[in-house]
Amino acid sequence: MVIVMRSGATEEEISAVKQIIESHELATLMMPGSVMAIGIPSSIPTDLRDPLQQQLEILPGVSKVTQVSRSFKLASREFHPESTRFSVGEADFGGEQLVIMAGPCSIESYDQLRETAAIVRAKGANVLRGGAFKPRTSPYAFQGLADEGLRIMKQVGREVGIATISEVMSPDMVGLLVENVDILQIGARSMQNFPLLIEAGKSRHPVMLKRGPSATIDEFLLAAEYLLANGNERVILCERGVHPLDRTYTRNTLDLSAVPVLKEVSHLPVIVDPSHGVGVAKWVPAMACAAIAAGADGLMVEVHPDPRSALSDAAQTLTPEAFGAMIERVGTFAHVSGRSLPCAAEAG
Repeated sequence: MVIVMRSGATEEEISAVKQIIESHELATLMMPGSVMAIGIPSSIPTDLRDPLQQQLEILPGVSKVTQVSRSFKLASREFHPESTRFSVGEADFGGEQLVIMAGPCSIESYDQLRETAAIVRAKGANVLRGGAFKPRTSPYAFQGLADEGLRIMKQVGREVGIATISEVMSPDMVGLLVENVDILQIGARSMQNFPLLIEAGKSRHPVMLKRGPSATIDEFLLAAEYLLANGNERVILCERGVHPLDRTYTRNTLDLSAVPVLKEVSHLPVIVDPSHGVGVAKWVPAMACAAIAAGADGLMVEVHPDPRSALSDAAQTLTPEAFGAMIERVGTFAHVSGRSLPCAAEAG
């Protein structure tokens, strides 16, 4: 439920609204935006909704009262009409300038990550990605460098002057990741790891949440709701593909229709990961351009100095040359869409 106040409503009138809501043991939230509004983020018992609405509508200073129809409240544009925007380092999420996240699937060594960071930074990336803990299908596959990988990520990020993102896999890891990276990534496999979502929400650290491969839009946004409901306002959504009907050609089906849908029903920034979306390096640039044309706020792509030697996701990883060419193509679509590339990419 959202209570919109009249222009010039007094502190006493606002306080009276909050007192009535809280008398029913419901929480209140002052909503951002140019219009003064008070939200009730918690669920309201069915038998209380209409009587409470009527009680609030007659109060002095109240313009109107509306009920949020979405099952996700805090993530909904009904509850939060203005687009969320925040910065992490030089990356402006939800702004006019696109966010370009790039780097290797896995951190393999200091030299490998340092070289990659310098390459992607020079070609326009404003966030460095890299996995320290890798959830792999096979227990025999490379699992990442763990704590050492995080230390490398922190060091490289500082040296190159770029924000960093890495995946957190369990609630007990949140504190460790917060100390070492600028953005927590919650992977597709962990989208409904509710204890993890709760801890990541409580951390108030920026979080990028990836859509699960079988998740509906509502399930995706309800997962984001856990982060928001636990106090984290810096949440990013990431579309990375859903289970395909045919795995002959692509790893997943990149659901680009999700981008305009998410932008319409939610206020949160939307990033697209075409690397996981198709799983084939030569098709990543086309899907990256399509994502920007669809309205995405940025991209996450995998880049490695020598993809053939990469310890994970080699098939979908771009060479430095391919990444640079992709950024140039993306720039055309960004311009047409009224967006801009990060400064380094524009200069290059």
